[in-house]
Amino acid sequence: MRKIILFLFISCLFLIGCKNQILFEEEPVSRSYQEIIQSGELRILTLYSSTSYFIYKGEEMGYEFELVRNFAHSLGLKPTVIVANNINQLAEMLKEGKGDLVAFPINYTLNPEEQGIIHCGNENITSQVLVQRKENKRALIKDVTALIGKDVYVEAGTKYETRIRNLNDELGGGIKIHFIKKDSLTSEDLIEMVADGTIACTLADDNVARVNKTYHSNLDIKLQVSFPQRSSWIVNNNADSLATAVNEWMTQERRAPEYAAISKRYFERSKSNETVLYEAFISNEPGRLSVFDPLYQRYSPVLKWDWRLLAALSYQESRFNPEVTSWAGARGLMQLMPVTGKNFGLTEQTFADPEANIEAGVKYIAALQKSFAKVKDPNERVKFVLGAFHAGVGHIFDAMALASKYGYDPYVWDRNVALCLQLKSNPQYYNDSIVKCGYFPGNTTLDHVNKIQATFNHFREKVK
Repeated sequence: MRKIILFLFISCLFLIGCKNQILFEEEPVSRSYQEIIQSGELRILTLYSSTSYFIYKGEEMGYEFELVRNFAHSLGLKPTVIVANNINQLAEMLKEGKGDLVAFPINYTLNPEEQGIIHCGNENITSQVLVQRKENKRALIKDVTALIGKDVYVEAGTKYETRIRNLNDELGGGIKIHFIKKDSLTSEDLIEMVADGTIACTLADDNVARVNKTYHSNLDIKLQVSFPQRSSWIVNNNADSLATAVNEWMTQERRAPEYAAISKRYFERSKSNETVLYEAFISNEPGRLSVFDPLYQRYSPVLKWDWRLLAALSYQESRFNPEVTSWAGARGLMQLMPVTGKNFGLTEQTFADPEANIEAGVKYIAALQKSFAKVKDPNERVKFVLGAFHAGVGHIFDAMALASKYGYDPYVWDRNVALCLQLKSNPQYYNDSIVKCGYFPGNTTLDHVNKIQATFNHFREKVK
């Protein structure tokens, strides 16, 4: 019975937070603050993005989301997320009463009352910045006048195109501007291209640049290229009591340690190679990888895996550090998220226990194998499982659905499902009706899977 329950859990895990679009049978109206309190639910409107809201390993995450969730909990309300496709739809849904609060940075205008909105809550001051590599400090562009003669790549038809054109005019010309069509590339893709040296530099909003810098430590994002812009959450102009409650809560929240912790988690803490190699657990003995080898050998037969593959996955996740906690809250040797770990037998006291963590991780992997039973080739299935272990099964199901729609093989990873997973950072694809879990930076998962396979090959050479 327990096996059946666990299988059902993993099969539906991707639905947690994924089904966020709410259908209304009748024309809704804006609710008063008292009606919201009495309902026991706060309906939160937002957009998918790396800073506002996304699903990671089956759990809802995002800087704006965590803040607004804390606000809802402070009132004893259940937060219900409703995701729009774009800012214009976000405003329309608020106006039509399909949500109570927009938890997404909306720019201030001169007359918000004419738009029927009230700004409130999490106020940000942002600007566009130049994203460049910082390996050679002498070559860093430290002043906008130094952009003359330099190559700058931006998405065509965006605010970044407008800004770089205006800046070029202000300087009297000379910037070598390259306009990239948006068919399959986003600003975050361009940032990654800067990080890997494909292009020289690009423009981005500083909050997006700060998040992406946590993935790519070789980026410099210090040079502002636009005037600061204020933005905040919004409510309808007849929801002044709700706006007051949000503002009062935010005043208190900014003084709380949790507020600083949330900001640090998204904008400062490294999300790439952040775990430190735990030398105490590495073995220099011939034929051994770590002190945990007997555990990998004991539990890998459940998966019909080479034990060195299980060790490679664990190494890539935690660097053999049983006490590490990731930026997202994943813990232990196998880096299991809180909900996942508890559903597979872990308690608060056993997350850091090596054997308990490995055993729970193996149970989770076994459930993932069943989720991808239609992938008949066992070698291909391993790639799907490794991808789902990192991203969450829902994002891999989304990529398989996109593969089917666009003529790729949904049961082959390389150049098929992997390619479609990369597309999930683009609104054109993550807003598709067949996609259930929205935005995801798929490149991070592809890199993770490739590193596990490379580590496995290395371990096979080291331990015959």
